[in-house]
Amino acid sequence: MKRAATPEAILDRIRKEGIKFLVLQFCDIQGQPKNVTLPAIQAEKALTQGIYFDGSSIEGFARIEESDMLLKPDTSTFSVIPWQPENGKMARMICDVYTYDDKPYVGDPRFILKRIMAEAEKLGFTFNTGPELEFFLFRTAEGKPTIAPQDAGAYFDFAPIDLAENVRCEIVDALENMGFEIEAAHHEVAAGQHEIDFKYGDALHTADNVITYRIATKTIALRNNLHATFMAKPIFGINGSGMHTHCSLAKNGKNAFFGPNKPRELSETALHFIGGLLKHVKGITRVANPTINSYKRLVPGYEAPVYISWSAANRSALIRVPAARGNSTRAEFRSPDPTCNPYLTFACMLAAGLDGIKNKIEPPAPTDVNIYELTTRQRKRMRIDTLPGDLPLAMTYLEKDRILTETLGDHVMENLQRITQLEWDSFRTMVHSWEHDQYLARY
Repeated sequence: MKRAATPEAILDRIRKEGIKFLVLQFCDIQGQPKNVTLPAIQAEKALTQGIYFDGSSIEGFARIEESDMLLKPDTSTFSVIPWQPENGKMARMICDVYTYDDKPYVGDPRFILKRIMAEAEKLGFTFNTGPELEFFLFRTAEGKPTIAPQDAGAYFDFAPIDLAENVRCEIVDALENMGFEIEAAHHEVAAGQHEIDFKYGDALHTADNVITYRIATKTIALRNNLHATFMAKPIFGINGSGMHTHCSLAKNGKNAFFGPNKPRELSETALHFIGGLLKHVKGITRVANPTINSYKRLVPGYEAPVYISWSAANRSALIRVPAARGNSTRAEFRSPDPTCNPYLTFACMLAAGLDGIKNKIEPPAPTDVNIYELTTRQRKRMRIDTLPGDLPLAMTYLEKDRILTETLGDHVMENLQRITQLEWDSFRTMVHSWEHDQYLARY
């Protein structure tokens, strides 16, 4: 985990680097980034006292009668913003949210993740995650996004077929300037689809990086007259975008998932963690796949994980254990998509895994065949269940999951329920183009 710098060190850096503006960043319950910009002269106040804001105006935060909230910067997240406005150099810090009486706010997604990570630390564990976010680059028309892909490239294609090579490199450069260690950048399977992978780390700062990654990608795309979207399934009939998340536990500086003398070289800790993930995955789905559109991706036929299973190699399984062992031993949780709130998603993943470890939950036998090719009867015989097929059903499973609801807390649960109902009512009462195509001429 990154070490926090002292306020004095941050103020010294602001002076030396000629920072004119300081951006204080946090995110709402849906994972949307929010920020307030301060002139550099206010940096000392922000670092020593915090900055008050109106929490009642933020989705899923406080009610009007308890709206005064406080932003406290995490100095370990200080970074100069590579893209600069004409009127001065900017830096940002990600903040924790506190109530007016200076207590951590129970509705702050970052606090929820920190709280469950503290529980893991009591057991001696550090939770590491490494997400792989896919996104689309679409053309714009008159300043508005379209769903016309920028290129017709396919997996691992390169220029001139992949027209976004320069844009990807510009995004990589921006992220590296903000402290990322980029491992790979490439074209994905669908036309206009891309992926940039960064090095894993402790779950808190990885979640911070997911938010930064999305902001940087969208900003750089816009500067190139393109629209970047992390929407799970923007176009019917082609692959959607996922956020496969590699995860592992470390204990005493060593990978706790590695079991050199165990079958498949997986420790009991690893197997029980996987068992916990599989037990709670239906409830996790509401958080890891938070939009109505998310469930258009979670369908058979497009490489998205639909079936609740695990395997040491099989990419059709929900949880895959990559071949690498030793310090690289990990589980790849393949259902999340990049619209999720990473703080809440990682918190639920860890809570599920810890439940598996504490209660020694054994996973079912691994599924080493291509599940997509099995018939319904074969899957039923093998007891392979499926993920929830829509947002309200996923919410129902979350509500019934005591471990996850306790992890998220009453405040977040109430707001997730409210958001689910609002979105579903809006969707189900809207007349869609599919209905026009099916019924307008016929009736």
